[in-house]
Amino acid sequence: MGTGDFAVPSLAELVRAGHEVSMVVSQPDRPQGRGLTLQETPVKKTALSLGLRVFQPEKLRLEPDPVVNEKADILVVVAYGQILRENILTCAPRGAINVHASLLPKYRGAAPIQWAIANGETRTGVTTMQLDRGMDTGPILLREECGIDPADTTATLEPRLAAIGAALLLRTLSGLEDGAIAPTPQDHSNATMAPLIKKTDGLVDFSRPAREIASRLRGFSPWPGVQIDHAGRSLKLIAVAASPNRADQAPGTILSVTREGLSVACGDGEVLRIEKVQPESRGVVTAFDFANGARLRPGSVLGTSAAGA
Repeated sequence: MGTGDFAVPSLAELVRAGHEVSMVVSQPDRPQGRGLTLQETPVKKTALSLGLRVFQPEKLRLEPDPVVNEKADILVVVAYGQILRENILTCAPRGAINVHASLLPKYRGAAPIQWAIANGETRTGVTTMQLDRGMDTGPILLREECGIDPADTTATLEPRLAAIGAALLLRTLSGLEDGAIAPTPQDHSNATMAPLIKKTDGLVDFSRPAREIASRLRGFSPWPGVQIDHAGRSLKLIAVAASPNRADQAPGTILSVTREGLSVACGDGEVLRIEKVQPESRGVVTAFDFANGARLRPGSVLGTSAAGA
């Protein structure tokens, strides 16, 4: 049971390792792009290429019978995107196991990779667990750590975690079959949440520290990115870096304009260097060129410092 790119390596490895995948359950195809062309989910594309049956209910809770009647030994759930009810969780003798892209109990929820980067974490990982009725609250089976590189974005980190997850899944299935894995209850007191990303999460608030804004740009890349409202129009920040310099000006104040970028005062006295931007309805330009065109000078205020991220 899976939908997005993160689940594709797990499906491929299940088949490669000789496990019998009797059915693949994926979210329905959705219209995408400017032409709103119906696009198959990544998992569906992979399943069809492997000659597997695919079931795509709009809401599984309203159409549980095909899964229940499959009488599978075990359910494998990876980035499926729907909450599973009790009749699904208990329909297989060995239950349902999940591959989750965080070191549980940290970052429970729909967007663990994005929030781990956005919050400035330096390490994350993948956990396999037994699914229960809670949101990523089931007993842990196996975990594997992975470093987050300083330049990592969600787009670069997700494929690495997906590959780790696929290998961890095979080890988990083998351990369950051999009786070598003892499920370990999570310490719920250490839980943190990683809710679904909203576009408003990408709104920049310069009263935040520069390091936090830079981390958010990486975590919210490719979507929704980070942006400010400047002169009534959206300005997307494409490349930024936290500067070692310090400042005591009000957040959002431009400190300098050079070919290396705009230096902007942020919270906690930190300074953000903005290197590339994308003005609304335009292509990416250097921050220096944008500043010249917009007649920005030291002392100007960039955007709205209370943009509310």
